[in-house]
Amino acid sequence: MSVNLETSYLGMTLSSPLVVAASPLGRRLGNLRRLEEAGAAALVLPSLFEEQIEHDSYQTHAVLEAGAGVYQEAARGYLPEAPEGYVNGSDRYLALLGEARQALKIPVIASLNGASTGGWVEYAHKMEDAGASALELNVYFVAADPDETGEQVERRYLDLVAAVRGAVQLPLAVKVGAYFSSMANMARRLVAAGADGLVLFNRFYQPDIDIEDLKVRSNVELSSSAELRLPLRWIAILKGRVEASLAATTGVHTTADVLKLVMAGADVAMSASALLRHGPDWLTKVRAEMAAWMEEHEYESVEQMKGSMSQRAADDPAAFERANYMETLITYATPTL
Repeated sequence: MSVNLETSYLGMTLSSPLVVAASPLGRRLGNLRRLEEAGAAALVLPSLFEEQIEHDSYQTHAVLEAGAGVYQEAARGYLPEAPEGYVNGSDRYLALLGEARQALKIPVIASLNGASTGGWVEYAHKMEDAGASALELNVYFVAADPDETGEQVERRYLDLVAAVRGAVQLPLAVKVGAYFSSMANMARRLVAAGADGLVLFNRFYQPDIDIEDLKVRSNVELSSSAELRLPLRWIAILKGRVEASLAATTGVHTTADVLKLVMAGADVAMSASALLRHGPDWLTKVRAEMAAWMEEHEYESVEQMKGSMSQRAADDPAAFERANYMETLITYATPTL
């Protein structure tokens, strides 16, 4: 029996749930080709950051104003041309996006990362014009202002989504963290604001302190399968309760991880850390193992399996809520002291 691995995400039919998450692997066209050849069903380009957009705008302004105050004609409105060949980081991103759409057969999803409208609307337009298959809005915001209320924080997210939704026709996925007082309610509000899909969850990198140099340091630590449980829980809870595609990211490392997420209700499983560790061949391995497992367990398709272990479908729906916490504590094997 052959199994059908196809899934639907953001209105697109994908060959499998295996999607490449935004990572440094996506910075070169050659890497993107290898990921497609290895079995990626779609890929998300690395994010274009809000700070990068602002920096590029400042740099361009500085270049164009280079003669002001030096040449007499500059004071009368002279606007010098930018140096020949001048290209900023945003331009390079859009060029890569266009090249990838031309070279690849799979969907290429552009990504914007930030926390305010800023230049996002403008660049969402540019990404649409460059041929992006969809747009992932990666909202990375730490609510550190004690004078800003939870409602104000949530409103910031909703206004941002609404602004981008109003600017483009592209399918729009919103990638957020889990730190809301009511995640389920916020998920519904994000969809109402214009999100076609939710990517759960953004992985907030935490700062560290160097006790010798007395400096705050930042470093990237790759995820592990243990981190899968947070998106697994919320996808299982949200499946059937929000009218949107559901994508899981963070902690996707094994074939079992992907199968669990699909059973919980995920349309796709996005991975970056596993690919950084193992390279594109990880996709080929997981795809083959997934098909073999499904055939062995008599699943005909991903769609048949999708959501079969969501909260709505589970024999014990409370297992995804407080009962799971109690059972974990009660069943933990206490070591002999």
